[in-house]
Amino acid sequence: MQKTALLFAGQGAQKVGMGKDLAEQFPIARTLFDRANEVLGYDLAKVCFEGPEAELTRTENAQPGIYLVSWVAFQLLKERVPAPKFEATAGLSLGEFTALAAADALAFEDGLKLVRLRGRFMQEACEVTRGSMAVIIGLDEPATRSLCDEAGVELANLNCPGQLVISGEADQITRACELAKAKGAKRALPLPVAGAYHSRLMSCAQPKLAAALAEVTLREPTVPVISNVTAKTHGAASEIRSLLVEQVTSPVRWEESMRQLLAQGFTRFIELGPGTALSGFLKRIDDQVQRFNVADAASLEATVTALGVEG
Repeated sequence: MQKTALLFAGQGAQKVGMGKDLAEQFPIARTLFDRANEVLGYDLAKVCFEGPEAELTRTENAQPGIYLVSWVAFQLLKERVPAPKFEATAGLSLGEFTALAAADALAFEDGLKLVRLRGRFMQEACEVTRGSMAVIIGLDEPATRSLCDEAGVELANLNCPGQLVISGEADQITRACELAKAKGAKRALPLPVAGAYHSRLMSCAQPKLAAALAEVTLREPTVPVISNVTAKTHGAASEIRSLLVEQVTSPVRWEESMRQLLAQGFTRFIELGPGTALSGFLKRIDDQVQRFNVADAASLEATVTALGVEG
């Protein structure tokens, strides 16, 4: 029997206009956008639909915006494919919150409020540090770890073979990019981000997030949810809380997470939320598995059709 995993988008996937056609065409989507506005007390839907880009890119807006669009995509998939079968979930960074909500470990509204706060806390950390990130293409993990040690930066994302992301002080990231090129990297590009995510420069966000998580009810997931920190399945609620706090400063072990699912026999992956970055990473990890996505009305129709054919 085919095993299916749901994958949820992370920060960086945001795009002005995301979710707009879904809200226009599907009543359930419009209802969810309206509900999110009520929960948060401001018009997040308008920021998603109309921007401006600088406003949407702010961490405190991008995180709940991506979470919301991903959740809408998930609900529409469930509406169009009654009782869709999936046996695990995973999400990149903030997408881990959506993955937990999809597995009934976290209520939708609680997750929305949490990622809004998480984004705010991380934005505050960005404002008191001078951090940056860069993508390194064409170096393996040992070589990248070596240049991180040499430049005094940290490995932030292990996305897929040949694509790693580093994080740290802006000046040190510049030096790390120079070192990467000297070591044979095909590309070493600073990323247009507000700060040094998944590094020690985010540590001041952790106690605030821990306090927010302490106020939220968490349950044991109904299906396995892969942790970014451990690349293994989440356990009890107390462990989930601890790992979500640790995740803020820890590297995202995405490739390892996907290989964990592949080793368990998963052959079909559905990416939910804006963009197709996770499908792209998966193709680099194993190009033989089935990859679908739901980001807008067109991709929803394509995925529903394919799932109807595949069964």
